[in-house]
Amino acid sequence: MLIDDRHPLRPRRRKGNAVVIGAVLGLLGFAIAGQLPSAAEAPRLVPAALVDVPKESGLQTAVLAGGCFWGIQGVFQHVQGVVSATAGYAGGSAETATYEQTETGLTGHAEAVRVVFDPQTISYGTLLRIFFSAAHDPTQLDRQGPDMGPQYRSAIFAVDEQQAKVANGYIQQLDEATAFKSAIATTVELGKTFYEAEGYHQDYMHNNPEQPYIAVHERPKIEALRRLFPNFYQAQPVLDAKTAG
Repeated sequence: MLIDDRHPLRPRRRKGNAVVIGAVLGLLGFAIAGQLPSAAEAPRLVPAALVDVPKESGLQTAVLAGGCFWGIQGVFQHVQGVVSATAGYAGGSAETATYEQTETGLTGHAEAVRVVFDPQTISYGTLLRIFFSAAHDPTQLDRQGPDMGPQYRSAIFAVDEQQAKVANGYIQQLDEATAFKSAIATTVELGKTFYEAEGYHQDYMHNNPEQPYIAVHERPKIEALRRLFPNFYQAQPVLDAKTAG
């Protein structure tokens, strides 16, 4: 198995300079800002959103980014009311929506996950609460754990103005409540297209539970979800229909 240059525990298909460039850009950003990467904050149950998207009939979609998409997909596959969770890219163009190009950190893309959900079971605001509480550390700028670069930024890709308003309001609410020790670095990006990732990235956490990167950095998020959101946790994940079974 080839090893990802970004981290000795995370595999990737081919070695190259792409990941190194992304990491250097991430560190350069910290240098320009005059600060070092902060230590990760532990999962915690943050307050519920005071304003939410109305529960209309039919399915709704959320697109979220918070580090490696393997972990974000894995978390939301275990959330009741989620119909599907698909790994992909958002923030850049269709021409650069590939793993190798995204890993350079130069495309504008972030590793993201499209979450399709039933608003009669779980609301958009509750998904954001899970996102901020259990799925990642929203205070880390252009990185998540060992992964560095803008492709690992914390971002909410709102699909419409209403989602953008709720997301921006929720971030302000959490910052004003000092829900975290540091300010939230999550961006809200409107009007960005989501592109599905390559098939080998789908259901990666489920298919590789003992892979070291997954075991160390991603699977603990599932336990955080179970502990913090017992009423929304489901043991059996909703897998990608194209790759399951």
